[in-house]
Amino acid sequence: MTLADSPGSWPVVDSTDLYRDGWVVALRRDRIHPPGDHDEPFERLVVEHPGAVMVLAVDERDEIEHVCLIRQYRHAGRATFVELPAGICDVEGEPPVETAKRELREEVSLEAAEWTHLVTTYPSVGITSERQFFYLARGLREVETDYVLEHEEAHLEVFWAPFDELLAAVLEGRVTEGPVAIATLAYAVIQSRT
Repeated sequence: MTLADSPGSWPVVDSTDLYRDGWVVALRRDRIHPPGDHDEPFERLVVEHPGAVMVLAVDERDEIEHVCLIRQYRHAGRATFVELPAGICDVEGEPPVETAKRELREEVSLEAAEWTHLVTTYPSVGITSERQFFYLARGLREVETDYVLEHEEAHLEVFWAPFDELLAAVLEGRVTEGPVAIATLAYAVIQSRT
């Protein structure tokens, strides 16, 4: 058997919206039934999410790789986190790499000449439909943007850190935001294989 996830849904008996508005997430309750099972259907809550992109933007300075990072307050975590430039896949039909390019430009005023897909993950598949697409961006240059950051984004701080220091911070538990850890560890593994 191939080591891979298998797409396909169990039968949904009924689905009820518990919360839905004009923003990007919604909460619904599904009653599902295992195929061929004679037991009663059971309920699962699902947070609908259109997906997100994360960009590990790497620039070599004085022969040391540096990563573009942000510090941003996140209310759900009640803390200011070290994060990557990132954003929600909120434009219908836009390929994730194009979303990543747009978010890098909007959040940190950078463009990249090279884009490489790192990994795609489901961050919490037991509760949300969100998929996260991770990209490595190289060949960076600063660009002007007229995008207006709002809410928490209006207070974000952009900074650069050596990749090795970021890797150490992730491994030591000083940087804990999931997407930063995934991108950092994926890139470290890729580097170790070349």
